[in-house]
Amino acid sequence: MSRNVKIIANYLPQYHQIPENDKWWGKGFTDWIAVKNAMPLYDNHNEPRVPLNDNYYDLSEVESLRWQAKIAKDYGVYGFGIYHYWFSDEMNLLETPSELILKNKDIDIHFMFIWDNFSWKRTWSKLSNGAAYAPAFDGSPNGDDEENSGILAELKYGTKENWKNHFDYLLKFFNDERYIKVDNKPVFSFYQARNNFPVIKEMTEYWNELAKENGFAGILCLSKDILYPVKLEKRMKYSPFQMTTPLLFLKYKIKSRIFQKKNEIAIWNYDEVWRDILFEAKVAAKDAYLCGFVDYDDSPRRGKKARIIVGATPEKFKKYMKKLICLSEKQNKEFVFLMAWNEWGEGSYLEPDTTNGYGYLEAIRSIVQNEEN
Repeated sequence: MSRNVKIIANYLPQYHQIPENDKWWGKGFTDWIAVKNAMPLYDNHNEPRVPLNDNYYDLSEVESLRWQAKIAKDYGVYGFGIYHYWFSDEMNLLETPSELILKNKDIDIHFMFIWDNFSWKRTWSKLSNGAAYAPAFDGSPNGDDEENSGILAELKYGTKENWKNHFDYLLKFFNDERYIKVDNKPVFSFYQARNNFPVIKEMTEYWNELAKENGFAGILCLSKDILYPVKLEKRMKYSPFQMTTPLLFLKYKIKSRIFQKKNEIAIWNYDEVWRDILFEAKVAAKDAYLCGFVDYDDSPRRGKKARIIVGATPEKFKKYMKKLICLSEKQNKEFVFLMAWNEWGEGSYLEPDTTNGYGYLEAIRSIVQNEEN
């Protein structure tokens, strides 16, 4: 008997060329560049990661999306949580894969958006409330004053008019039958609701009104589950490093600071991290969807500043993910999120590679089909 669980795998659209990345990082830059250029940092370090059959796909090609959707569905993944990079009315980046899914109704996969509501910057230090996209590629900014500020793409929530423009863009996706909904509410997640929460709160209340005007029961907005008292209607946990119980939050914070102070690569143990995730899942709030992870190694992006989790195997993943899903079922939660479908630059992906083949996908299928072994 199959489980009722719906696994939503977080999905990175950064595998196609865009003019902005050509300008910022060099002609032809996609996340594959970081993945291919990764170097092993110690003995038996599994880098660079190589897709099975050298499938360095291009997400501006619809056949790549058809392939992803087919294997996701074949192996039991319910849908993709696609990262959404809306910075302002004037700048919406990496939207091509979502637009292709919308246009091609034969791409048989459910999907939703996770808004990565940060500014993009060139380095970690030059902008608060921003995300350094590829620190391993940092260099001296060349060109105009905008680049010299360190800001690449600045998030601007804007006014109510801008909020409506953003909603109107999203509406065509919400109207698609493949878009994930709960009780006729499109599901939309904020990666970081703490980034100017009062504005986000007001904006989502306005969006809820607009959704009702357009035939929905509202909009179900999620915020990443964090220790701070900031939340929207529901929350989603985010693995592997976002702990929310005070002791585990401090454990990860202190351990990270020690690695930084010693200028060492941050090495974590797969079993230990999963045990911590399962502990937090047991005490999770009723309104928080659970989240697991496949593996983690962001050295392709961060070099020697990386966080690396060692000891992952498909067999371990299956054991821990099954426990997480059982907890989610006991808590009567419809979705379980998973890091990730294709975060190759963070070593977190279900897609097949040369080391494990389809092993992680086979683990998902076994769990979803409720096989005993």
